[in-house]
Amino acid sequence: MFNWKLCYAENKICKNSELKTIKDIKKSGFSILDTKVPGSLQTTLMDHGIIDDLYYSDNTISSYKLENMHVWYFSEFEIEDTESYIHFGGIDTISDIYVNGILVKSTDNMFIEYDVYPKFKKGVNQIVIHLKPVMIEARKYTSPAFSSTSPYTYSQLYIRKPAHSYGWDIMPRILTIGLWKNVEIRKIKKDCLNEVYLFTQYINYENNSAILKLYLNCDLSNDFAQDYTVKLQLSHNGIVHSQEYTMWHNTELYQIKIEDAKLWWPKNYGSPELYDVKVELYFRGELCDTKEFKHGIRKVELNYTDVTDGTENGCFGFKINNKKIFVLGTNWVCLDAFHEKDNLRLEKALKLVSDINCNAVRCWGGNVYESDEFYDYCDKNGIMVWQDFAMACAIYPHDANLTDNFKKEAEFQIKRLRNHASLILWAGDNECDLSYSSWTKGLHLNPEQNIITRKILKELVLYHAPSTPYLPSSPLVSGKMFDVIKNPDDYQGVYQPEKHLWGPRDYFKGDFYKNSFCHFASETGYHGFPSTSSLNKFLKEPEKLFNEDGQATDEYKIHASSVETFPDATYNYRIRLAYNQVKTLFTTVSENLDDFVMQSQISQGEAKKYFIEKFRIQKYLRTGIIWWNLLDGWPQVSDAIVDYYFIKKLAYNYIKRSQEPLCLIFDEPENNILNLYAVNDTQKEATISYKVTNIYNDKVVLEGNKTVNADCSFKID
Repeated sequence: MFNWKLCYAENKICKNSELKTIKDIKKSGFSILDTKVPGSLQTTLMDHGIIDDLYYSDNTISSYKLENMHVWYFSEFEIEDTESYIHFGGIDTISDIYVNGILVKSTDNMFIEYDVYPKFKKGVNQIVIHLKPVMIEARKYTSPAFSSTSPYTYSQLYIRKPAHSYGWDIMPRILTIGLWKNVEIRKIKKDCLNEVYLFTQYINYENNSAILKLYLNCDLSNDFAQDYTVKLQLSHNGIVHSQEYTMWHNTELYQIKIEDAKLWWPKNYGSPELYDVKVELYFRGELCDTKEFKHGIRKVELNYTDVTDGTENGCFGFKINNKKIFVLGTNWVCLDAFHEKDNLRLEKALKLVSDINCNAVRCWGGNVYESDEFYDYCDKNGIMVWQDFAMACAIYPHDANLTDNFKKEAEFQIKRLRNHASLILWAGDNECDLSYSSWTKGLHLNPEQNIITRKILKELVLYHAPSTPYLPSSPLVSGKMFDVIKNPDDYQGVYQPEKHLWGPRDYFKGDFYKNSFCHFASETGYHGFPSTSSLNKFLKEPEKLFNEDGQATDEYKIHASSVETFPDATYNYRIRLAYNQVKTLFTTVSENLDDFVMQSQISQGEAKKYFIEKFRIQKYLRTGIIWWNLLDGWPQVSDAIVDYYFIKKLAYNYIKRSQEPLCLIFDEPENNILNLYAVNDTQKEATISYKVTNIYNDKVVLEGNKTVNADCSFKID
């Protein structure tokens, strides 16, 4: 359909140019290249050998020179049916779209799909998409004095593009620009199903009957709505439930009762049963439109208190179908710095989630919203999804320039994802409550003043996805918790129920990790170097970690992931941190790279094993841990347990064993006593035999047989 080409030029050269047609572009004298969609300027320039490989060494620094570029994607295409429209799956980010020289749409949000309805002519048409540099466009907005973020990311406060793009501690600064998802021609339907949302209103757990609600919004081209009918069909293992409804308005809410309902359960708690759903719209018996999708019947609750004292007096935990759930999860971060490549890595990444015995993923707020294929996999495999809205580590402005744009984004994503059984939580943001309460240099702003998360998002989730819980921020700083942070000396022994456990990043069994309490850890991690074979792929001198002045080398800094290389740059501490973690555990750090990498990976594996098992032993006083993180989206030294090239670090198998549904775990020694626990996350009683051997003398110090109840943590001896 399209044969895309790309034109690009610096802002100072082209800022006054109006290139609306292919003829205008060709006359401009600007560089023109063949390109691919999905794609970006950066990957196109790499494909043509115009810039060096941005994955390698410190080459990302050279990409900063592209931040002032304007880009034009253009193509001719043929139209037979002029009753059509153009669908854009994703535009990165600010653009004007011209069809046959006429402006038909302007865009300003990377997280929204756009439909464009131009006046086509039959035969050959042409399209030009002018993409503008976000760093220059961001200057149109003035952030208020109370707004706060990292020095590299102030431009992201108004620009709806993933926060990591501007430079983060896990990703490089690469401000991509392009068409990051497909562009398609679609036929206009005059009568169509705009919105279809099926959700569980009630479950009778004694007989497993369920009442479901079907919400519809339709385009109806004829005068009388009652000339239209809707047919709903749910199928499961050959059993079909169907119902037909007469429409009286273009928006309706219908009810259907399912006897002997097969419920959707997360992994370890039952089978993730899914129904095949078909919704059809008819006009006087003639089929107009059809929507088909999978549906899981389930009820989700999130129970939490504002603060906790570390006992049953506080809580943070999920219930699904009225049953407590222990969460074993991983944070899901960017699959690639170039998001047009995300889906190429998705299938392999998702298989790791299941293989390592996770039953949850947290989609982190500095990322893009994932593809439909991601949520389909989670539905099918019982993987719960905690979904952050795309805000991270900042105090965002509250004015209409941002909030109006963000409302469109949030409404679009809620409606897109709300039919997925796996989506058990919408969280307002990542660590923005901490930005208000803890990171504002003594100002101690109260997060309850954040109208984006306390009002706007709360209402949007309620309006459009009432079956899904909402959490204003992760970690949440409630009004009561804000008082604790502001006056910590007055509140000894009071903790956040849900927390990101990072602390000083020192010894993983040190005071911070040993003594910090929360019921639920939604982030915690520890560094581990990737394998030497991987280091050799993206570094010129992998053996050289530090210069003579004790500073990490520039290429290690960039892949750690620092935006700049001068000594006091924001993220320049991470290589030394990873090195010191090895030194803390082993006392002596090997000068041989292979041995050092082994030391680093052992350190990481032991740390993550400790974090996970500490939480599992205390099930259900503690209700879950979502460790950081499964997979790198960039070649680097990081907390990930699988590197960018899908090479597993030692921690992968440590975690896989520590997350076995039935697992034997030692607690930490206390008064020369080791307590041995059996933790059973399955829903069946288990009879086990066990033997504990002293590996120094092969002496068996403990053995026996025990029956372990379903869904419990049990001290054996």
